[in-house]
Amino acid sequence: MTVAVRVPEELSARLPVEQRGPGLDRDAVRLLVSRGTEVAHHAFVKLPRLLRAGDLLVVNTSPTLAAAVDGWIGHARVVVHFSTRGDDGRWAVELREPDGRGTTRARAGGPAGVEVRLPGGVRLVLEEPLSGRGERLWWAGVRVSDPEAPEPGAPRAEGPGAAVSGTSAGEPEGVGPDVPGARMSGAELPGIGTPGAGGPVSSVPLGRGTPRPAVPGTSAAGADVVGPDVPGAASPDFGISGPEGPVSSVPALLREHGRPIRYSYTERDQPLSVYQTVFSLPTEDGTGSAEMPSAARPFTARLVAELVSRGVQFAPITLHTGVASAEVQEPPYPERFAVSETSARLINAARAGDGRVVAVGTTAVRAVESAAGADGVVRARAGWTDLVVTPERGVRVVDGLLTGLHEPEASHLLMLEAVAGRAAVGRSYEEALRGLYLWHEFGDVHLILPEEDPHAARCSRNCG
Repeated sequence: MTVAVRVPEELSARLPVEQRGPGLDRDAVRLLVSRGTEVAHHAFVKLPRLLRAGDLLVVNTSPTLAAAVDGWIGHARVVVHFSTRGDDGRWAVELREPDGRGTTRARAGGPAGVEVRLPGGVRLVLEEPLSGRGERLWWAGVRVSDPEAPEPGAPRAEGPGAAVSGTSAGEPEGVGPDVPGARMSGAELPGIGTPGAGGPVSSVPLGRGTPRPAVPGTSAAGADVVGPDVPGAASPDFGISGPEGPVSSVPALLREHGRPIRYSYTERDQPLSVYQTVFSLPTEDGTGSAEMPSAARPFTARLVAELVSRGVQFAPITLHTGVASAEVQEPPYPERFAVSETSARLINAARAGDGRVVAVGTTAVRAVESAAGADGVVRARAGWTDLVVTPERGVRVVDGLLTGLHEPEASHLLMLEAVAGRAAVGRSYEEALRGLYLWHEFGDVHLILPEEDPHAARCSRNCG
């Protein structure tokens, strides 16, 4: 597939834009705008002038977790990346090795039964691979040993992010109490609804950590949605204790000992607040995204206010991202999502009128398209989705997409092609390279809008 370009190492964004010079805010990134094969260059702060009254931005409210924790296997140090919480209380995790530069490198997964010692007397036991596609991610159970008896060679984790609360002015703490069910808190952005739950389900073999729905049939969109999000579903509390007092859950372990996942192209560790977006909301069960839903990172409260003043609306959804592979591009694993009744109504109303539905990030596309029937109508849904949006599948709801710049091999580019077409994506990426745009989560962004054709009749989007 996809785009035949090579991204030079010097185009990796190594620092958040606000740390690159005095007086800069998050919105001081560049914005590549493509309409078909027509490409234009803008500053991101011009986004309100590129959208119009009645347009709808779909935003992901998932908070980013401090998902990396130092651990030990025997006398060997490892770094555990906590990816996804299963409905039985286990976590999908990735084990990596420190590379001596503050980041990590790939490590062979497994085998089953391997025990990882974590801070505070916590032990992680690998049980089975997440899927048959590989052994990078494993389902793991959490156990407790005596927190007063330190292991030889296993000091308490220190370093940037180890005790970071994850807050800065106006940003959420990112995690809450550990209770069954994935539900949003009562906090809302002004004029923005809150996610809910419901909807038919279908079954996909994902391992014991994922739901085993007893409801027959599939969603109208096909086998996109898996597993009911049932309050009170089996979610055992493993009763973790730490040296600073009781730690009741893995999210609490991450709050006390975790730090944000960092990749080798970044310059240094950052506090968790750098990885939260303006749309982040805490969840009641303390879950969130292992990696930041980064397309929304350039938004500031000031920019949101200007968009609202110009008649642009927002529809919040939630999709908790898992750990991506830094070395090998893989299709996304099943992830938990929720689209509320309020957001479904907002999306359907925009589609029925003259507004354009623009997803902020590939996570927003995945959630909305998972909640859409073959008729293009979005209905409230919550649960697990294994949907991979490809040009063959097409999109049923989304008109446009605001996203970061992805590596040419990334499966996300298939989604971009589904929205814009291969020729348009190829042309825009050539322009991004020519214009020296910056890649990755701290980099510049790309706005894909439909081609303007005043003579074309309104159709049912670009899906078959």
